[in-house]
This record gives sequence, structure tokens and C-alpha cells, in this order.
Amino acid sequence: MSIFSRDSILQSIGGEDKVWDIIIIGGGATGLGAAVDAASRGLTTLLLEQADFAKGTSSRATKLVHGGVRYLAQGDIGLVREALHERGLLLKNAPHLVKNESFIIPNYSWFDGVFYTVGLTIYDLLAGKLGFGRAKHISKKETMNRLPGIEDKGLHGGVVYHDGQFDDSRLAVNLAQTALEQGATVLNYFKVTGLIKNSSDKIAGVNAADAETGLAYQFKAKTVINATGVFVDDVLKMDVPDKKPLVRPSQGVHLVLDKLFMPGDDAIMIPKTEDGRVLFVVPWHNKLLVGTTDTPIDAHSLEPIALDAEIEFILRTAAKYLKKVPTRKDVLSVFAGLRPLAAPQDDSSKTKEISRSHKLIVSKSGLVTITGGKWTTYRKMGEDTINKAIEVGKLPHKVCYTHSLPIHGSKPNPDRSNHLYVYGADIEKLLALSNEESDWKNRVHPDDEYTKGEVIWSIRYEMARTVEDILARRTRVLFLNARLAIEMAREVARLMAGELGKNDEWQTEQVNAFNKVAGNYILA
Repeated sequence: MSIFSRDSILQSIGGEDKVWDIIIIGGGATGLGAAVDAASRGLTTLLLEQADFAKGTSSRATKLVHGGVRYLAQGDIGLVREALHERGLLLKNAPHLVKNESFIIPNYSWFDGVFYTVGLTIYDLLAGKLGFGRAKHISKKETMNRLPGIEDKGLHGGVVYHDGQFDDSRLAVNLAQTALEQGATVLNYFKVTGLIKNSSDKIAGVNAADAETGLAYQFKAKTVINATGVFVDDVLKMDVPDKKPLVRPSQGVHLVLDKLFMPGDDAIMIPKTEDGRVLFVVPWHNKLLVGTTDTPIDAHSLEPIALDAEIEFILRTAAKYLKKVPTRKDVLSVFAGLRPLAAPQDDSSKTKEISRSHKLIVSKSGLVTITGGKWTTYRKMGEDTINKAIEVGKLPHKVCYTHSLPIHGSKPNPDRSNHLYVYGADIEKLLALSNEESDWKNRVHPDDEYTKGEVIWSIRYEMARTVEDILARRTRVLFLNARLAIEMAREVARLMAGELGKNDEWQTEQVNAFNKVAGNYILA
């Protein structure tokens, strides 16, 4: 039985007397990074995720591995330097998912060309030996050649710089696999329902429930880590019911367009929009990803919905830079994500004033909470969190070595013309699996390259449990073309039912549930 099968993972839980070194609540970027770090140090590690890995914020990023140009403009040199260092490590450790992407800032004034060339040269210098390439100014002609479709009226030239681009939920899945390979026990669809405390009122474990079976569990632990992103306050309230919120969610929305709007290989960075935001137009899986917004939100959910004002802002801004003006009917998919920003302890409501750096908090009961941060620095967040957990739980001190730990699937120089490149070193095994049944070599849908064998692979080796897991996070169809994803749902459900031993009723429930979610990704 594969170490990646749910049955195998459940068997590794052990009895109620087992005491874990570390239990991690949350299976997004931060929780998974911490699980890999802890397990690779030899600590007994259990990670529990209430839904699917990266179901929330961690599958809804702008797909950038970057230092943060705007943080440099704000003078946060430390954050930028740390993120640029982590960007370089991520390219080394997961080259099948992370690539060096060239970005162009179109200049519509002479001053912009000088200003951004100087600023981005400093950005590059901060990366040191892990730099992706030097910034340079290019002419109007070269800018137009590299950005076919760019608005050329008033264009003076452009500034080219380099940053990273990646697939967020694919990386999350690979981190879950890496954690399992390092000896961790990692479970999705396992919701923590309460914290266990000892007679000294110290955290001693968690209560949890398997969402698939409904069975309740008690897990004992020397240390518990709260890495639940925008849900961080829900866990904190399990510890201290009247705890003041530590997180203020900020919503970011992205629109996906056909590549015809900008057919080149370069991305666009728009540094100044009408309200001071930064907007990106980034090639991603043969589509264009346009975003993002930064809107304070009062409530959090697993499926946040884009606001009309956010959608119109993105379309309006993109129209200023693209000759072919995008409209609502051109949007193939729209998705929203909530950033778990560390909230200021005052009445400020401006999200730009809320720290993007991560913070570690230890409660009186010993609960370790990690807040803030971003995908680029997930590894450093994991390292800092486990260092703190070792201190709090008085665990054996072992040195972190995730700096040089290859992530599952790591394979240099992938052939990105083949859609299977995201599987990295697993490609040959995937192809071998597809040979088991002749039909598995066929496409799920004639308008998409995704094969039936990939559905089976996602179940057996990537812990996919629902149609949404497959179409949203194992493959990215929902995020790239929501209507096409709906057309694929029934066949995916049929394949899953055969592999998991489910009946027709399960298939119908899965399709209906997926279609309900997918409806939020379509602009009427």
C-alpha cells in the first residue's frame, strides 16, 4: 500500500496513548512547510487539515515567488532580502514548479524609465548570489515586440526585471508528499474541533473528527501549532474564548483571460494603479492571470467571492495597458483569496498598513501560533515555527536542513511544452500508471489536455478525495476555465467512483457540490 493512500496514513496514527512531538493544525503553505521541517528533523509530526490541502488562501495566490517590489518602495529592506533569498532556494528545491519569469514595467514617461531601472537594480542586488537576472531598460520598439498587445500610445519604453512564477496548489501537494516521505502523518478532511489541556492548563493535544467517516479522535502532543491562515482566530478562541483577533483578512481577486490578449512570454507589472495598488498580468498555464486587489473583509470563508467593484477595477486597469480591451464576457475564471494579514492592535482599517511579515505568538497555554507571511517565505516560516515549537515543547534540538531539501517531484529543466511537467520526477511513473487501462491515456475532455490517468494518479498518490480536489487543485482547470471544469466534472466523478468504490449517489452529490462552487468562478 502506498504511503500516500489515506488508508495507509490512517493506520500510521497509532493508538490514543501515542504522544506526538508536534501536531500542526492547517494544511496550507505554512502548515505544510512546518510539517516538512519538523519531520525532516526527526520529530514525530501530525498535520490535520479541515478541507483539502491549500483549499483556502494557498491555492489563490498571484502565482509569484517574489521579494515584493512594492515592499522595497515602502522601505522594508529586511522583508525583501529574506523573500529574495527564499525565492532562490525555492527555485533550487522545486525547479519543476518554479521558473524564472521576466517582468516588464511599461514606461509612459521618461522619468519612470530611470526611476524603475535604479530601484530594480537595488532589488536585484539584495538577492545576492541567488539573483534571477539584472534589471535593464529597453526601448519602445523592444517593449512592443516583447509585449504584443500593449497599449503603445505615449509609450516611452520599458524596464525588464526578473522574479519567480509557480503553481501554488501543486507545490502544496508536493509538500504534503515530501512531509509523508520524511515520516510525517498528514491528513486532509480532518477537522480539529477542540484543544486538550492538562491539569496545569497547558495544551496537551487536540480533538478532531474525520470528515469522511465522522469518527472522533483524540491526539496527544507535546506541542500544538496553529497554522490555519485566515482561520487562526477560530483556533485561538478554542484556547481563550475572548481572545482579541490577531488576523484581519484582506481579499485579493484575480481574473483569467485568454492568452490572445497578450501572446508573449513576458509578464507585465503595473506599479501604480488609480488607488495605489500593484497589478500584474502574468502568463500562466497558457492563459493570462490578471490581479490582484486588496480589499479589507470582515468575515472569512473557504470560498470567498469576488466583489463587482474588484472585478471592475481589474478590467478598468487592464484596459489602460492592453490594446484589446477585456470585458466581463472574456473572463474565463474569477477567483478570490483571503490574505491572513497580522492585524494591527488599533482601529486602523488600511490593509497596506498591516504587516506582510510573519509573526509567532505563544499563548499562556503553550499554543504556538504563526500568522502573516506569504508563499515565498513559507520555508522560513516553517523553520521559525518549528524552532519555537522545540523551545516551547522542550523537544530535542535538531538543526533545520530544509534549505537544501528537494521537494517531492524536483526535476531540473522541465519541458514546459508538455502539460505533464508539473509532475516533475513523477512523470514516468504517471505514464506507467496510465498504461494499466487503455482508456486512461485518453483525455477527460476533448478541449483540455488533462488525461484520465491523471485523475487516478491524483487519487492514489496525491490524496485527492473529491471532484473539486481534482479540478481545482491537482489540475487547475477550475482556475483557468470554470465552464470547462463544469463540463469535466461528471467524467471525473465517474473515474473517482471506480477508483474509490463509490456509488452513483456519491457521483451525483460530488457533481452537484462542484458545480455549486464553480458557479462562483463564472461571471454572469
